[in-house]
Amino acid sequence: MTPAAPRATNPPIWLLACAAFTVGCGMRLLDPLLPMLAREFAVGLGEVAPLIGGFAIAYGLGQLASGPLGDRFGKLRVAGLAVILYAATLLAASQAPGLGALLGMRVLSGLAAAAVIPLLMAHIADTVPYETRQGVIGRFLTGMVMAQLLAGPVSGAVGEHFGWRATFLLLGGAAALVGLVFALRLGPALWRVPEGPARGAGMRGFLRLFDRAPQRRLMLAAGLDGMLLFGGALPFVASLLIEGFGLSATEAGLAAAGFGLGSLVYTRAAPVLVKRYGERGMVLRGGAGLAACLAAIGLAPAWWVAAAAQAAAGLVFFMFHGVLQARATEAVPEARGTAVAGFAMVLFLGQSLGAVVFGALIVGAGFGAAFLVAAAGILATALWVRAAVIPRR
Repeated sequence: MTPAAPRATNPPIWLLACAAFTVGCGMRLLDPLLPMLAREFAVGLGEVAPLIGGFAIAYGLGQLASGPLGDRFGKLRVAGLAVILYAATLLAASQAPGLGALLGMRVLSGLAAAAVIPLLMAHIADTVPYETRQGVIGRFLTGMVMAQLLAGPVSGAVGEHFGWRATFLLLGGAAALVGLVFALRLGPALWRVPEGPARGAGMRGFLRLFDRAPQRRLMLAAGLDGMLLFGGALPFVASLLIEGFGLSATEAGLAAAGFGLGSLVYTRAAPVLVKRYGERGMVLRGGAGLAACLAAIGLAPAWWVAAAAQAAAGLVFFMFHGVLQARATEAVPEARGTAVAGFAMVLFLGQSLGAVVFGALIVGAGFGAAFLVAAAGILATALWVRAAVIPRR
C-alpha cells in the first residue's frame, strides 16, 4: 500500500465528500429543468435532452484520461485541479448565450468531473488499509448520496423562482468554494509538477484490468451492475410510479428519492456491516435484498409499497456495490487511479446498455416483467460474484 500522504496534503474526508457532492449535483442538476430550458430556447424536449446525455458521455469517456493523469501527477493534485475547472465550466454555463454553448459547457463539465470521484476514491485506497476502507469510502459516498437527495428538489425550486441560470451559479459557486479549500489545503503541491521518473502505468493500466482472470471477472461484475441497476431498473422507478399509480412528477420524484435515505443509512452503518458480514456476506445479502426490493417494486399493489421498497433498496444496493468498489481499488495497486477510473468507465458502459435494453423491455412487456428480470439478474450476479470474484479469507 502506498504510504499515507503528509497531513498537510491529506484533506479530511468531509472535504472529499463535498467534492463528490458537487459532482453528484452536476449529474442531476438539469433533471427538473428540461421543460424550462425547452421553453426558453423554443425547442422540443428531445432537443434539450442531450444536455444530460452530453455530460454523461463525457464523464464516461473522460475516465480514459483522468486515471492515467492521476497516477502520473498525483491523484489529489489532478482531482483538485479538476474541481476548479469543473466550477469554471458551471459558472460559464450560467452565461451561455444559446443552447449550443450550454451543451458545450455541459460536455466540458462532464470531462472535468470525470477526474474527481474515481481519483479521490483511489486516494482513499492509497491512505487507508483495506480492512477499514469500505467504512471510509462509505463516509466519502455521503456526498454523492446527499446529491441524489437534494439536487433535484433544490434545482427545481431555484430554477422556478430565479431561473435556470441561477442553478448553475449556485452550484458553480459551491464547487469554486470546494476548489478553493483544496487549493489552500494542498498549497504549492496543487500546481507543482512532481519531479523524478514517471509514476503509474499510463494507458497500460487499463490493459492490466483485463490481463488476468480476477480483474476480468471484476470488470464483468461492474458491467452487469451498471446494466441491471444504474441503467436498468432504478432509473425507471419514477416512471413506474407515474404511469402505474398516477403520481405527479413531483410526487414520484420525492418517492424515488427515498433511495437516498437508505443509502444514507449505509454510509453510517458500513463499518459495522463489513465487520459483521464480511465482503462475501455483504454481496450475498445485498444481492438478495436488491432482488427482493426490485420484485416488490415490480409487483407492488400500491404506490407506497414501491416507495418503501425503493428506500430499502438504497441500503442493500450499497452493500452489494460497495464491495465491488472496494475490490476495484485493489485491482491494479500500482496504477490505482487508472484501475478505479476503468471500473467507472465499464460501469458507465453497462449503464448505457441497460437503459436501452430495459427501455425496450418495458415497452414490450411492461414494468412488472422488467423489474422481475432485473431482480433475477442481480440475484444471479450476486451469487456469481460471491463465488468467483470475492476471494475467501
